[in-house]
Amino acid sequence: MRLSAAVALVGLAATSMMAGVHADSDVLDLTAKNFKSTVDPENLMLVEFFAPWCGHCKALAPEYEIAATKLKESNIPIAKVDCTVETDLCQEHGVQGYPTLKVFRKGEASDYNGARKADAIVSYMVKKSLPALSEVTPENLETFSQSDRVVIVGVLPKDSEKRAVLEEVAKKHSDDFVFGVTEESPDTKEGIVLYKKFDEGKNILDGEFTEDSLVEFIKANSVPIMDEIGPNNYATYMEAGLPLAYYFYSTPEERAKFGTEIEALAKELKGKVNFVYIDAAKFGAHAANLNLKESWPAFGIQNVENGSKYPLDGEVSIEKIKELTEGVLAGTVEPSIKSEPVPESNDGPVKVVVATNYKEIVEDLEKDVLIEFYAPWCGHCKNLAPTYEKVGELYKGSNI
Repeated sequence: MRLSAAVALVGLAATSMMAGVHADSDVLDLTAKNFKSTVDPENLMLVEFFAPWCGHCKALAPEYEIAATKLKESNIPIAKVDCTVETDLCQEHGVQGYPTLKVFRKGEASDYNGARKADAIVSYMVKKSLPALSEVTPENLETFSQSDRVVIVGVLPKDSEKRAVLEEVAKKHSDDFVFGVTEESPDTKEGIVLYKKFDEGKNILDGEFTEDSLVEFIKANSVPIMDEIGPNNYATYMEAGLPLAYYFYSTPEERAKFGTEIEALAKELKGKVNFVYIDAAKFGAHAANLNLKESWPAFGIQNVENGSKYPLDGEVSIEKIKELTEGVLAGTVEPSIKSEPVPESNDGPVKVVVATNYKEIVEDLEKDVLIEFYAPWCGHCKNLAPTYEKVGELYKGSNI
């Protein structure tokens, strides 16, 4: 009996080694020898191309391990390739930085576009394992509706033309959300139900809808009324397309100071502006991206569609926050532009352009404009300067 057990253990160990799995890991180790034979048969697989010295790879490693264990339940394998050893294999797959994550379906690769925390990896890969639009029955509706943080279910008759609209939206947004369709639901006779694990738990879109109005409904309701923003959900807010209002705080007391009142404003303006908390102790440097000084608390709004920035100047108050937000929505507030001051004298042969006089000089419809973008430390720019001045003298007083 002991001999049989020993043989069995040896066999198990050999099997694990052949599969490229360490005994204490659910992540497969891939090499040039076993890559195709392991990856090509799989309907869905995630592969990380990494370097052991890479800081981002080290940060990802524990999250990747957790995700691998969780995804075993869904029969979705996760693997990794050490690019310091398998250089040719990584080059073959176009790896240019670390870590690079790729999703494989029967050997065909596509980029992984999710966040790099365990829950986000699991959510992304589970979505990839589902059809864009899943058929849901009354029996599994409750389970399906809780299968991800946000789940969209159409309650529509089989012959409804709205099914085609829902399917189009599902195809375009299946990386971001789980979509299903059913004929019966206790939540509505006919319409779209957005289930979510935050705020009020669900939202219902009744009546007629188009592809655009359905997308708007999803955008407005798929993020919390007010949440903490960070690397894991930043992309979600960028993709939502709504103006993003940041409240920077450095202590729990600062967070609480205006939190309740800002959350009330966020609820009032739901679907028009997204509001977020941002921890200045971790992400204070982001204030510069909104043209804000690193002084807390602080508040600013970003138009995520065109990059315009609206910092709140001076001391923060709920009245000023409301005034700025309403002004941004009404289009009565000018965006902030970082700019050097306009030179007191700008009559030379080469005009100095800064952000605040750019339109006046460069977009002058009466003249053709040649503009040089340079850096003072740049050697080539220094070499060009005298020639550029001479060209300026030649055309001074003309329409150029």
